[in-house]
Amino acid sequence: MLVANWMTPNVITISQDQSMMKASKVMKDASISRLPVVDSDGKIIGIISDRDVKDASPSKATTLDMHELYYLLSEIKIHDIMTKKPTTIRSTDTVEKAAVLMLEGNFGGLPVVDETGGVVGMVTDTDIFKVLVEISGVYEGGAQVCLQVSTETGSLTPVLDFLKEHNARIMNIMTRNVPESERIKDVYIRIREMDKPEFKRLQKDMAEKFQVQYWAKDPVHTVL
Repeated sequence: MLVANWMTPNVITISQDQSMMKASKVMKDASISRLPVVDSDGKIIGIISDRDVKDASPSKATTLDMHELYYLLSEIKIHDIMTKKPTTIRSTDTVEKAAVLMLEGNFGGLPVVDETGGVVGMVTDTDIFKVLVEISGVYEGGAQVCLQVSTETGSLTPVLDFLKEHNARIMNIMTRNVPESERIKDVYIRIREMDKPEFKRLQKDMAEKFQVQYWAKDPVHTVL
């Protein structure tokens, strides 16, 4: 899964000589929480977030009057509070890499840049959630079964054959990565809705043949 397929393209950017107030208004009007800061060639030189604006703003307990406060805020420029040389990602990188960078850096989003450093998009933690939701198939309902299977080659074949024999239609298969030295791993399989008698039979037969950890049904309020 590439970042290019999940990022928001044509993102709003801002220049470093703009005021903090301008950045705050742009983010508020566009309902976004961060802005890539670019130079005159459109190349990224920083990023500013609503948190940066909040941290740089005077406390509500300030003794400044409105005119003094307005003047102070108008004097604070983006280059004074932006994060310089921000972590970025390429559109040809994977979503998994983006998730790692955001998790380890505690970022809510990453600017997506091309080979010259030009901003071509933005990928956020919300996009990562969308990836999980879409590949899981949870919006379409069904049921998920967790099995413990061997890490040996071909260990999933009996499971897939079993599901086929019971007319179970697979929506997705996910597995938890484990060290090469481990001999057992968890596999999560989501199947489409079945008639109750068939589903009960499937559960009973699967429990007798495989190491079933759990069954889960988690219907969501609507279908996308």
